[in-house]
Amino acid sequence: MISQGPRVERPLAARLYEQSQATRWGLSVELFSVSLEASVAHAFSGKAPVPEDVERYAASLHLDDLALASACAAGLEPAWNHFVAEHRSTLYRAADAIDPSGGAREEADALYADLFGMREREGVRQSLFRYFHGRSRLSTWLRAVLAQRRVDRIRAERRHDPLPDEDAVTIGRVDAAQAEPERPRFMTAMRTALEAAIGGLAPRDRLRLRCYYSQEMTLAAIGRMLGEHEGAVSRHLTRTRREMREAVEEHLRRDSGFDRTAIAECFAAVIEDVGSLDLAKMIEAGPGARLAVRIVQNK
Repeated sequence: MISQGPRVERPLAARLYEQSQATRWGLSVELFSVSLEASVAHAFSGKAPVPEDVERYAASLHLDDLALASACAAGLEPAWNHFVAEHRSTLYRAADAIDPSGGAREEADALYADLFGMREREGVRQSLFRYFHGRSRLSTWLRAVLAQRRVDRIRAERRHDPLPDEDAVTIGRVDAAQAEPERPRFMTAMRTALEAAIGGLAPRDRLRLRCYYSQEMTLAAIGRMLGEHEGAVSRHLTRTRREMREAVEEHLRRDSGFDRTAIAECFAAVIEDVGSLDLAKMIEAGPGARLAVRIVQNK
């Protein structure tokens, strides 16, 4: 991870290093500081923050995940073994959520090579972990990366498909450079629409979502709690996500005045910046960004 921009003073870096428990991976304070400064530089790009702002931002990071990602990027075996043991199942669950037929598992496996950093440039391993800055949980970031790769694949495939008419719009037709200035507006609109959709949920539907996404209970455990069969819980979750997506689309169309193109751009903005949309504040101890991806992907 290349560090540039605002500096993180050594006493602060040392204190955060201790909090991160990075020593369990054999990560040096120097390498951790590089990752920390890369995160600060990314957050304050083009700005000159005062030391208090840097400290406040750095202290808000998920330091344990940042240390793990930094150690994995450095090729430290204890960190990599822990990552595989803790996050492999997370990636596979995310892949199955994106494509229940199993088509996304290949992308999940391919992601490992990029995370490990099979290629080197000027003697430095080009690990995808270099782009993790600790602002979200590592598990959330991994799901977002996998979802983005799926979107990129769909975009690449649909780019070659003929359009049936001039009104045909897909999420893959959004020009990233053109949409970037509008992203804050799209994210605000999506947040408002999701809040409205969640507000319209029946209590039992809200409970299932909270148990499955926030508490990560199994379908069987939720079924026992609610007196429902495991298959019924799965069907109810699928129905609720579908109804929420429809409610979000209707809200964007009716209350925000968005056309089909703008709605597609709203969904693309969520997938590309899922870490900034935390649904946990919208639904009591709620599902967070993972649910946002599922709703946007309509799975």
